Amino acid sequence: MKKIISIISLFLIITSVLLTAAGVQEAPAEKKYVLRFNHVLTPQDPYHAAFLKWAEAVKERTNGGLTIEVYPSAQLGVEEDILEQIRQGANIGQNTDAARLGMYVPDMAVMNAPYFVENLDEVQKLNTLPTVQAWKAELERTQGFKVLSFFWVQGFRQTITNKPVTSPKDLNGLRIRTPGAPIWQESIRAIGAIPVAMNYGDMFSGLQTKAIDGLELSFTATATGNFHEVCKYVNETKHILLINFEVISSKWFNSLPPEYQKILEEECNKAGLEVSRQYLEELDPKNLALLKSRGMTVIPEAQIDMKAFKAAGEAAYVKLNLQAARDKIYAEMGKTK
Repeated sequence: MKKIISIISLFLIITSVLLTAAGVQEAPAEKKYVLRFNHVLTPQDPYHAAFLKWAEAVKERTNGGLTIEVYPSAQLGVEEDILEQIRQGANIGQNTDAARLGMYVPDMAVMNAPYFVENLDEVQKLNTLPTVQAWKAELERTQGFKVLSFFWVQGFRQTITNKPVTSPKDLNGLRIRTPGAPIWQESIRAIGAIPVAMNYGDMFSGLQTKAIDGLELSFTATATGNFHEVCKYVNETKHILLINFEVISSKWFNSLPPEYQKILEEECNKAGLEVSRQYLEELDPKNLALLKSRGMTVIPEAQIDMKAFKAAGEAAYVKLNLQAARDKIYAEMGKTK
């Protein structure tokens, strides 16, 4: 019996040697991929929970082959630096907006302009338009960005101040914090205020030290940031419906297996739409009530001269030569100004 076992073992060893010599080797373990995803919002923000849900769905559908590590509060760095790392091919993602992407493909900034779209249905429709598809393709081809989804709508931006605002003239002279991208700056300038570029994490101290006079944020971001402690008024100007983009490196994306690429995009769209509906239908109304309970005075849309604000917002389109881009999009959507 021992002789038979020895013969079998010898046969297996010889077979292994011959297969190796012939170039036949054991299949390697399946490659694992990791995406490190950065965002500037706090862990308490609903977007953070949505990003975690996206990560969980991707991990489950890829059986752990693709995992997403989510880093809140800009733990990986400031947004502009992360975007440059993405362009270089790093396995990093960032929650960003059309304002910043417009610095790479200028016409894209129109999606962050005043009173551009009015609801989530219009945002979804944007993704079907030839012009928007061309912008995304240009970002990928010439700038190294892959847009996974822009179905992440973070509610309407409102003006958060220490005085009531009912018309553009009420913002005259007020220093309002914005990101540094041109369309943000010009949008806030157009509706009457002085834009001040400042990192998200510096806003609270900026208000305390009077470096700025106010903010422009959603009801939810105002509540989760505890800005009721440093501002008295929430003015429902609804000047921008904020469309967020989830972007990663096109080079890194193209290194993924095709099925992983599909899963990554599908689950990103799914999580985005879910949290967007939650923001617009549940969270913003709930947090508006919370801000009232915390002592903030709300100037509702009905008391604001929305016609004057929309007319004022036109200056941002003119300043950045975005009128043609807007009109082309509206024509494809069947929408009128």
